[in-house]
Amino acid sequence: MSSYEVVDPATGELVASFPTASDAEVTAAVGHAHDAFVTWARTVPVATRAALIGRVAALHTERRQELAEAIRREMGKPLDDALGEVDFSASIYQYYADNAASFLADEQIELLEGAGSAVVQRRPLGVLLGIMPWNYPAYQVARFAGPNLAAGNTIVLKHAPQCPASATLLADIFRDAGFPDGAYVNVFATNEQIEQVIADPRVQGVSLTGSERAGAAVAEIAGRHLKKVVLELGGSDPFIVLSSDDLDATVAAAVAARLDNTGQACNAGKRFIVHRDLYDEFLPRFTAAVLATPPAPLSSAAAASRLESQVATAVSGGATLETAGSRDGAWYPPGVLTGVTDFPEELFGPVAIVYRAADEAQAVEIANDTPYGLGSYVFTTDPAQALRVADHLDTGMVFINGVGAEGAELPFGGVKRSGFGRELGRFGIEEFVNRKLIRTVG
Repeated sequence: MSSYEVVDPATGELVASFPTASDAEVTAAVGHAHDAFVTWARTVPVATRAALIGRVAALHTERRQELAEAIRREMGKPLDDALGEVDFSASIYQYYADNAASFLADEQIELLEGAGSAVVQRRPLGVLLGIMPWNYPAYQVARFAGPNLAAGNTIVLKHAPQCPASATLLADIFRDAGFPDGAYVNVFATNEQIEQVIADPRVQGVSLTGSERAGAAVAEIAGRHLKKVVLELGGSDPFIVLSSDDLDATVAAAVAARLDNTGQACNAGKRFIVHRDLYDEFLPRFTAAVLATPPAPLSSAAAASRLESQVATAVSGGATLETAGSRDGAWYPPGVLTGVTDFPEELFGPVAIVYRAADEAQAVEIANDTPYGLGSYVFTTDPAQALRVADHLDTGMVFINGVGAEGAELPFGGVKRSGFGRELGRFGIEEFVNRKLIRTVG
């Protein structure tokens, strides 16, 4: 049986099966992308590449329902959320269509001494491998493919094994947008085959979004072959509440931060750190709101089983769980854990951990007490405190007094074991380019 399968997590039904690529097909995919690179990078001007990216944006909008339905079937995302994901993906492509030319423009360097000139050109590297996760089947591809195709790189894309239908639809979009053969190549490869792709000298870089374990494995292989890597891995993002002039709104923001995408987001709020002056009011309201959230399936029964095991470990270590029910297949009920100590793992699902903090300093200490460093949230009525706390958080992103504030123009990425490199914004198109110096003397 193929490892690329669509299994509806809501029912456990096998919807479709796709054949895994042969070794020869994987090698041919890399060769196809390599052959396309010379033409795509050197004879197709930036304006033309950007226009094609704009067409990809338009096709996402035209086919949003079909793509969203595929995402819903593959990983259980509620349809409205899937539609929102497709719309955000379209905005990312349009952002790079609008800005690629300015981002990639030559940069004059002012000389400190000597005559002549110095210019930095931004030129593509070549074939890039993208390894995508299942939790945002369209959005994650947009973050990788949009900037890198605009920059003139070509792409070999390996999607998650449970997302072959959306992967096929996305490949169709790039084809129908008018991209030349080989510019965007979808391949249903195995992990063993991907190791060979990374080692292939025609491949110049790798971008992975996924688990810490997968990131470490890919980085190790890429390091042996001196390949540039961008990694966006797990997170255990703190949500710090220090003061509030509308606690109901703060609670609503906290619930949204935890339960967006059924809690299956790397940058979801996962650890809620509440000042002692608000804790006794915040906790019951937050718990009630979490438990009242309509259930939705996780991406798979295996994902729900893993979360169940993690929660059981926390409870056996002394934590208290408030929940509305018990796991049923891929369905896992929302819950709130308190009294958690020494639990460094990421909870990928609708379970929140709440801590009491004596003061600002202890809130920051708890927030930074994690091997991860992706995003973070700070809620306070004191603007000076907000900036002070943000400055002390060991994370790649801080959102003050708001959730869902990500944007195509804003860099996304983390530090520590959450990975390295940035996607989106101007920084996203800079990761896989050659900043070539042209120095003319005299």
